[in-house]
Parts: sequence; C-alpha cells; structure tokens
Amino acid sequence: MFEKKFIANAIDRSSQSELDRRLLLKGFGLAGLGVGASVLIPTVGAQAAEDPNAAATDAAVLNFALNLEYLEAEFYLRASTGSGLVPNDTTGKGTLGAVTGGRQVQFKDANVRAYAREISQDERLHVRFLRSALGSAAVARPAINLDQAFTSAALAAGLIQPGQKFDAFANDENFLLASFIFEDVGVTAYKGAAPLITNKTYLEAAAGILAVEAYHAGIIRTSLYAKGLADAANAISNARDSLDGATDDDQGITDVRAGGALNLVPTDANSIAYSRSTGQVLNVVYLNNKAVTKGGFFPAGVNGAINTSAAN
Repeated sequence: MFEKKFIANAIDRSSQSELDRRLLLKGFGLAGLGVGASVLIPTVGAQAAEDPNAAATDAAVLNFALNLEYLEAEFYLRASTGSGLVPNDTTGKGTLGAVTGGRQVQFKDANVRAYAREISQDERLHVRFLRSALGSAAVARPAINLDQAFTSAALAAGLIQPGQKFDAFANDENFLLASFIFEDVGVTAYKGAAPLITNKTYLEAAAGILAVEAYHAGIIRTSLYAKGLADAANAISNARDSLDGATDDDQGITDVRAGGALNLVPTDANSIAYSRSTGQVLNVVYLNNKAVTKGGFFPAGVNGAINTSAAN
C-alpha cells in the first residue's frame, strides 16, 4: 500500500486546481486527515465567480448541468415519494424559485414504481454532488413548472388537444411519457457539454453522470416500448426535434424509416450518441425554438451564466 502522504503529494502534483485536489483527496479517503489541509478549503467558487457575459467556464457548465438536475430530481422525487428536494439542497446563487405541480404517482406496475424510486435517488445525489463540487458558486434551484409545462409539451407533441390537460402524475403510462421528455435530453446535454469542460476531474465526473443518464434513458425507452407507447414516444421525439434546430437528430423508440424497427438506442451512423448544445437543450426545456431566457419547465429561466436558448 502507498502511504497516505505519498498519495496526497501525488494528487497535489497531478491535479489541475484546488477543487481537483479536494475531490481526489476525498476519493482516496484522505479528507480530514490533515494532509494538504489547505486544499480542503477552497472551492471553485473562490476562483471562478460567474460573469453573465463570460465564456463557458467549467463553473458555468457545471451550474448549467445543476439546473437540469434540479428539474429531474424534483420531477422524480415528487412522482416516487410525493416530496421534492429538501431546502438544504436548493439554495445558492441567483433566485431560489418554487416548484409548481407534482405529486406521488399511484403506480400499478411494480417495476415502474421501482424504476421511479431508483432514478429519483440518482437525481437527488447528482444535485448534491454538483453542489458539493461547486461549493459557494452553486446556483439555487430556479422556479420549476411541473404542471402547465407538461401540458404544453404534450400539446406540442399532439398527445392531447387544445383545452385538454396532460397530467404527468396520473398513472404509470403518463409518468413514463413525461420521463421520456427529460431522459434523452439529459444524455445529449452532457455529451454536448463535454467539449466545454477543460478540467479533467470535472470531465470525468460529467462522463459518469452521462453514463447514469444513459442507463435511465434506456430504462424509460424500453418500458415505453413494452407498454405499447411507441407512437406517443415518437411524437414526443418529433416535438423535441422541432424545437432544437433544423437537423433531424432526435429519435423515437421505433424507426419509421426502417419500417417501424425497434430503436431503443438512439445513435448516429457510427452508433455514437448525438449531442445537443446548451442552447439546444434550453430550447427543449423552455419549449421554444427561439433565443429566449425563460419558459416551459423554467418559467423564470435557469440560474447561472448559461441561460439563453438557441435561435433556430
């Protein structure tokens, strides 16, 4: 076994920032043991206060991801437990917003109930991890709409008619369709943000979260197909595609171009998952194909430097 002092010194030499060293020390179980004590104090907040006019710093990218994790955590926690994030998991820079809508789903399918519970805990821990990594630079949870936004998304997809309401928490099927709105977007968001992250420690962490989001997306897509909801899921995919630009990247769970063949893994010609820019991600969650700073699931916008959707 290497001595703890040797490991700490190696980490200190190889990491790229004070936050790298703090995270790596924690990973090796050295935090709080007195080695490199000074590296346990600073966080990214001490070095990179966000400037709304600045380029996409690592802190800005992580905070962009944190906004999305707030949304997913609030949705899944409310669906699985009836309650959202605790106050200690929501404070930070920017305006702390309320969550509108959401309640516990009365699941009839035990498997879907189990999926919801596990995913909700993953999303809660993603929020806590990103907040810990960002320290004092972490943004607060913005206002989130889990009521009208789902209805607007379902209307855009043609799942309901004008004047009708889509209740994402009414039953297993609606829950899965609502989940599908988020999960593919999460995968493409983390992949698209990867080139923006310069710090290797953050990049590895983001890759780990992307992998988890991909597992979630696979569960949701498979469940939708098993329940005969391919047409509805494909309609949601088309609606997302209409929001995020001219390219036809988003894919449903069956491929109409291949005679309705199963398409549980959306990839390009090289079987590589596609990416969305931060602006394209915001197009989807703002439910708007123009350059705006709020709307849809974030009625007052997201907190942080990256907050404007793309002009398509």
